[in-house]
Amino acid sequence: MSLSPLFVGKSFGDLPGWGDDDHLAAFAAFRRSAFHVLTKPYRSGALGVDFSAFAEAYAEARIVSPANRSQARAFFERYFIPMTIRAENGGAGLVTGFYEPEVEASPVRTERFSVPLLSRPADLVDIDDSNRPKGMDPYLAFARQTPDEPVEYFDRGDIERGALAGKELEIAWLADKVDAFFIHVQGAARLNMTDGRLRRVTYAAKSGQRFTGPGKILSETGAIPLEKVTMQSIRAWFKAHPDRVDEILWQNRSYIFFREADVEDAALGPIAAAKVPLTPGRSIAVDRLLHTFGTPFHIDAPSLIAFDAKPFRRLMIAQDTGSAITGPARGDLFAGSGDAAGEIAGVVRHAADFHALIPRALVPGANR
Repeated sequence: MSLSPLFVGKSFGDLPGWGDDDHLAAFAAFRRSAFHVLTKPYRSGALGVDFSAFAEAYAEARIVSPANRSQARAFFERYFIPMTIRAENGGAGLVTGFYEPEVEASPVRTERFSVPLLSRPADLVDIDDSNRPKGMDPYLAFARQTPDEPVEYFDRGDIERGALAGKELEIAWLADKVDAFFIHVQGAARLNMTDGRLRRVTYAAKSGQRFTGPGKILSETGAIPLEKVTMQSIRAWFKAHPDRVDEILWQNRSYIFFREADVEDAALGPIAAAKVPLTPGRSIAVDRLLHTFGTPFHIDAPSLIAFDAKPFRRLMIAQDTGSAITGPARGDLFAGSGDAAGEIAGVVRHAADFHALIPRALVPGANR
C-alpha cells in the first residue's frame, strides 16, 4: 500500500497556528485510540495510510504522559510528517459540526412524552452484495427480512405512522418530534430522565434509505435562503409551522435506531465509530473509506470562530464517520454535548485546509 498522490508534503512550520495549539488535548484523544487498538485494529483507508504504521506512536502513547503542551507537540512532531490533502476539485475542504443533544425524556409514554426513540427491530437485517435480492437498490445496507427474501425496510413516514407499533422497541419517550429528529441526525443523545437518571443512546442501525436533510428541502422551496440554513434556522421554521413538520421530515426517508450506552465520563461524548469516546473540540468525523481512524488532522479553518472566538486551527483525531462525510478533505467537528455545543455545531459550515499527520514510516525520505 502506497500513499495517494493527493497528499502533498509539508513541514510543521507550514501549518498555520501549529505552535499556538493545545497539543496536550489532542494527545489525550489520540491516546484513547492507542488503547482501543490493542483489542481491535482500525481498517486502513483507501488513501494509503496503513494502520500498521501507527504502531510505534501508539506504543509510546500508551506509556507516556506529556506534562505540558510542548511535550505533547514534540510527540506528534517525532512520529509524524504533515501532508496537505485537498478536496477532489483541488480547492479547500469543508468542515461542519456535530454534537450530542441533551434532552429530557421519560421511561414511559405520557401525554407530554409521546415521541419514541426505538431500538433495532428483530427483522432488520444487514444487506450487502452477498445477500441482496435482484433489483434491490444497491445503496441499501439494511432491509426487512420476510419469509421469502429481504425487502426494503419501512421508511420514516411508515414508522412514525405506526409500522413498528406494538413491538416494544421504545427505549425512551421525548416531548418533541423535532428534538427526536435532530437526535437521529446526530446519532446519539444524553437523556435526562424524569426519574432522575442520566442515560445515553447511540446509533445502532438505520432503515437504510438515503438521507434528505430538511435544510435542503426548505432552501429548495424558498422557505429559508440557502446561505441562512443552520440547525437554528431550521428549528425556528418548524416552530413557526408546526402543521408542516411531518410533511418536511417524512421526505427524509432514513430512520435511525438506537441502543443504550453508559455515561462513564460526563466530560466526554458517546463512543463512536472508532470505538472510543469522542473528545469535544478534538475528535473529527472523516470518510472512513478513504482515511484511517486514529489519524491526526491539523484543521485550518480561519473563518470559523464559533468554538473559541478565534480562527479555528486545531489538531483533531479521526474518530468517527458519517454518511454525509465523503471525500478526502471533508470533516465533521465534534463540539461536545448539550445545548451550548449544539449552538456551536449548528452554525459550522466553513472552508478548511486539511493537513494529515502521516506516520514517518510511510513517507519516503523522512528522517527521525
